[in-house]
Amino acid sequence: MGDWQKIKYLVIDVDGTMTDAGVFYDEHGNELKKFCTKDGAGFFAARRAGIKLLVLTGRECAATTRRMGEMKVDFLVQNCKDKVSYLEEFLREQGTSWDEIGYLGDDLNDLPGMSRCGFAGCPEDACAEVKACADYVSTIKGGYGAVRDIVEHLLRSRGEWEKVTAEIYGIGV
Repeated sequence: MGDWQKIKYLVIDVDGTMTDAGVFYDEHGNELKKFCTKDGAGFFAARRAGIKLLVLTGRECAATTRRMGEMKVDFLVQNCKDKVSYLEEFLREQGTSWDEIGYLGDDLNDLPGMSRCGFAGCPEDACAEVKACADYVSTIKGGYGAVRDIVEHLLRSRGEWEKVTAEIYGIGV
């Protein structure tokens, strides 16, 4: 376990991480995705803990734009074909470093970025290479609350989960 107290940003992939990797098209050619509402608690808890959220995806979809607006993510970057190059520029712009980045992803296109970060988490059904790289492999599949589970694991390791969820939801002591 690294020094996860340093994590200031979470990079979160969409397809296969926030979703089950399925893509639906309607009769007008619109792309549809199913997001898990359970992940919302993870987004809100991370933000309450002072972690900024960067959703980074290789696809572009209006459903993603809408859902990430609802989740009030700090940065949304779609249609990104070279995630590492994008992140290197992002790090320069934000004045931060790889060890302050957490990365939640599921497939080979996430691996180069994940392997550089201070924390890496993935859903249970991520590819073998990503699982081998991850600091935490969720017991939950992508699209079924894996993001919430990974964020909870990260924040519990920092001793922050109970505090932030109590503040958000009025639960606990």
